[in-house]
Amino acid sequence: MKAPLLRPRHPGWKKDLSGPNDEPGRLLYTCFISNPPNYFDDIYLELPRATLNSRGFVAISSIIMMMITLVTAALFFFVMALPIHSFEFLIADLIMLSLLIVGAGSAIWGWRLDTECPRDEPIRFNRVRRKVYVYRFRSNAFRLFSRTEWGVHVDVFDWDDLHAEYCSAYGPMGTGGKIELVMLAVREPGTNIARDRFKFAGSQEDGESYWAIAQLFMQQGPQAIPVFDRPPRDWNNEDDTLNIARRLAPKVKWPEDIDIESRTAP
Repeated sequence: MKAPLLRPRHPGWKKDLSGPNDEPGRLLYTCFISNPPNYFDDIYLELPRATLNSRGFVAISSIIMMMITLVTAALFFFVMALPIHSFEFLIADLIMLSLLIVGAGSAIWGWRLDTECPRDEPIRFNRVRRKVYVYRFRSNAFRLFSRTEWGVHVDVFDWDDLHAEYCSAYGPMGTGGKIELVMLAVREPGTNIARDRFKFAGSQEDGESYWAIAQLFMQQGPQAIPVFDRPPRDWNNEDDTLNIARRLAPKVKWPEDIDIESRTAP
């Protein structure tokens, strides 16, 4: 099997996609792509990049986890109040205290993730500036109440430094399941050293097709983008949904200066 181009390699690396200025790879029929591009014109292309597809499940799980944690906390304080002091009771106290900390932390992390992650995390390709603008939500499970470690950041990269990789791994999905995704790596200029990676698409089909669309746009222009049967999805206009987590999720709002720069020529 061919070795990965970049170092360090992604743990789930399976293959490299064609380079940003190489001939575009596979493009599926547009009817099989989850969502058409959000927007494109002569200057920039915006592709959807929602990192949370099943909104609400994590929030509900977090509520259940918090209820279990409260029961564990009550049991912990009950055991602590017992007039019994032995090695076995000390071990039981430590186990319940560990479950209390892990349960509360997991519940808070899951709730914040499901309700604070934006409805979409789009990525813009500006073919005139040859820049890529990534609307990116970051979280930190070990710093649950940090203001700097949680929230939206916009990263700007050079188009020529991007590299697409197809990755997969088996994750804890009930009885086990295969997780497929396409990652975009950012190389140190002139090297094959990856200094950053982020999720581009949640499936091989979408990832390879979106990457081919980005290549076509950056190399040939908007006329090379295929025609889609469906109109673009309005991610910010979903207030009528019954999914509470999606309604609570913040709308996409680019910083004003980056919004102007990403949509215009120099």
